[in-house]
Amino acid sequence: MRGEIKLLATILGISFGISALALYLLGIPGFIPQFYALSMSDSINPCTFVIYTMLLIALSVRKIEKKRLYVVGSAFILAVYISYYLLGVGLLYLGQYIPLWFAGFLAIGFGIYTIVTGLIEKSRIADKQGIRKKMFSAEATFLSSFFLGVVVSATLLPCSAGSYLVYATIIARGSRMIALLLLALYNIIFVLPLVLILLTMGSIAESKRFSQALVRHSRELSVVAGILLVGIGVWVLMGGSI
Repeated sequence: MRGEIKLLATILGISFGISALALYLLGIPGFIPQFYALSMSDSINPCTFVIYTMLLIALSVRKIEKKRLYVVGSAFILAVYISYYLLGVGLLYLGQYIPLWFAGFLAIGFGIYTIVTGLIEKSRIADKQGIRKKMFSAEATFLSSFFLGVVVSATLLPCSAGSYLVYATIIARGSRMIALLLLALYNIIFVLPLVLILLTMGSIAESKRFSQALVRHSRELSVVAGILLVGIGVWVLMGGSI
């Protein structure tokens, strides 16, 4: 338990530091709390940890060496980052046509949905069995893991599409260049927990154990993520924007 808390504290600390510095340099420090709430509601989403745990279990069956673990894990994370960034670019174009008040209600609705499904421990991952089969059949190479990360990204949409669309709708109101930079920053925070799990663990067994420990706290993580989304929704409905 102490190790899990330390890892979560590290994730929160680094996330806040990165976002605060970047938003300050971009000249929008007032958006720091809202950015932090939205990105962290996605970053600590247990769905991501479930998927990553599947990958680590599949790799542990192959008993690959530590160096290969870093290669395969990095390819998977890179694929998720690129896939989500490209998805975000599409959502930016969609977001400029969505009224902010609608985004506010969407955030509240999705936040309540996240809390309820977390409390009843209902999975929000699409085709979970199919993804598990793909992970166990894929080769432990950079290209195979990268392709797997692209495919898996689609299964995370039921978990993250709500907060991601709300975020895109908010940032679409500003400069296009700033919006693209904010999108890149958001996705850094999104994959940060996976990067930390990969880099801070000494072996694949330790990585798998920590990832599984986070999954066991999926109920608490879902509630926190949902509360953050509801808070963002209220902020938007009260006239909040960048």
